[in-house]
Amino acid sequence: MAASTLHGIGMMLLAIAIFGFVNAFSKAILATYPPTEALFIRGFAAMAVLIPFIARDNWAALRTIQRPKLQVIRAILSGSDAVMFFIAIRYIPLADATTCYLAAPIFVTALSAIFLKEPVGWRRWSAVVIGFIGVLIALRPTSASFSWPAVVALCGCFCQSIFMLITRKVRGTDSTFLSLTQVIASFAIGASASTVFWVPPTWTIVGLLLISGVVNVIGVFCLNRALTLAPASVVAPYQYTIIIWAVLLGYLAFGDVPSLSTLLGAVIVTGAGLYIFFRERSLLRREPQPNPPPV
Repeated sequence: MAASTLHGIGMMLLAIAIFGFVNAFSKAILATYPPTEALFIRGFAAMAVLIPFIARDNWAALRTIQRPKLQVIRAILSGSDAVMFFIAIRYIPLADATTCYLAAPIFVTALSAIFLKEPVGWRRWSAVVIGFIGVLIALRPTSASFSWPAVVALCGCFCQSIFMLITRKVRGTDSTFLSLTQVIASFAIGASASTVFWVPPTWTIVGLLLISGVVNVIGVFCLNRALTLAPASVVAPYQYTIIIWAVLLGYLAFGDVPSLSTLLGAVIVTGAGLYIFFRERSLLRREPQPNPPPV
């Protein structure tokens, strides 16, 4: 295996670890503060990091925006996804919410066949069905255990799936600009909602949220770097290590012990997603893309 490929895998693993710790920190903060307030403060820090990268090229990315309507829809979906993810992890364990989001590439395959008329054979359709069964097993949709935060997580996953489809349509856009539009959407939603839902934070909390915004952007850069060093079809499967971080940090930080059904569902979803990745790679239809984190 080439050194650049190994480096790319390492960068992907580092990015996923960063996202895991940021998610755990966010869950801790959300026990006291509204999700939109956290997104507002964190988004401010992320924009402060990203805007100079856009400005250094004399704002060229803003003058040559490809398919602006799709860019706006993509940003709205990203912001909605981030809000729903924060709401979900506030009320349910990290492992449960993360398992929902692992299903996004599976939903993308189904939506590609339905709306984009992309050819999807019976093998990948089988993987889609099996992956959805894995989500159902993980979330235990019975009257005694199914909860509205789980529904929110599934809605967020659906938003992210459409977001990923649109991202494929605008893939020629500058990656920093794509990240910035995601952050701006989260910031705008958080800012508007914070006029109603606001809990005065301490300066320590403000500082920690600002740091988490910067760290999250570093994770995005690591992910993008991984994609420049190695093919997406090679590094993308390593995104599933996020479930390991979700289980480990959920237990260490919050005492959440994942149920057997959650672990079984996560394994099924991961297996179905990996099968779809490798099947698409073998068919040479397109490079499967990583599942981007809410930012």
